[in-house]
Amino acid sequence: MTMPSLPLVIKLGGAALSCEQTLNKLFGAVMAYQSAAARPIVIVHGGGYLVDELLAKLQLKSEKKAGLRVTPLEHIPYIAGALAGTANKLLQGQAMNAGLNAVGLSLADGGLCVVEELDPELGAVGKATPGNGAVLQAIMAAGAVPIISSIGITADGQLMNVNADQAAVAVAGALDAELVLLSDVSGVLDGKGHLLPSLTQSQADALIAGKVITDGMIVKVQAALQAAHDLGRPIEVASWRYPEKLAALFAGSSIGTRFVPQA
Repeated sequence: MTMPSLPLVIKLGGAALSCEQTLNKLFGAVMAYQSAAARPIVIVHGGGYLVDELLAKLQLKSEKKAGLRVTPLEHIPYIAGALAGTANKLLQGQAMNAGLNAVGLSLADGGLCVVEELDPELGAVGKATPGNGAVLQAIMAAGAVPIISSIGITADGQLMNVNADQAAVAVAGALDAELVLLSDVSGVLDGKGHLLPSLTQSQADALIAGKVITDGMIVKVQAALQAAHDLGRPIEVASWRYPEKLAALFAGSSIGTRFVPQA
């Protein structure tokens, strides 16, 4: 993270979305940073736990394939309501409570991302690619913080559920922005439990082969490296658990693992 003048897209995920105290600290840090600097910040979020709770209450079965939620067409109104509605407005409310001028949006607003069906077998699951960032740029220029759900709309008007990490990459691409994936984990650890400050594809392959990176972390690492490749610049994976470090992160310092695209 070397150019703090670029916009910063923060993908917010994991248990942070369900923890009011964490969100207060996060948005407080954004407020403090924006008061002192001109760098625009954009939040992109999912909200899987809200979807899980809602589908359980409705007694609808939820299935995942390769980490992606299968979304039958009859489920998408509920999922869109949970993500673009409840989760988005809860986050907007927390941001406003911290003093931010927050604007709640989806991937479709202003043509920000182009969304197409990812795989017919997954149902209403979309793949997002960068679109037109002009409307979002205008919102940021007005001093507002966009909070964007991972719900998209296809060219023919079909609501689509997009993986939030992939949505954040597409938003960053549309804005030519830097990207931080804030999650429950601090980054990638080596075999001795020490945080790795940076990681390339070849280094990751060696750690996976050596069973240092295992299970669900393999998916996170490969997705982060793909994101760095797609954006053509390093991206950061860091934890939201240390709000005192967030100001340094916003200013361009690395506090987690930086994923570097292979030369």
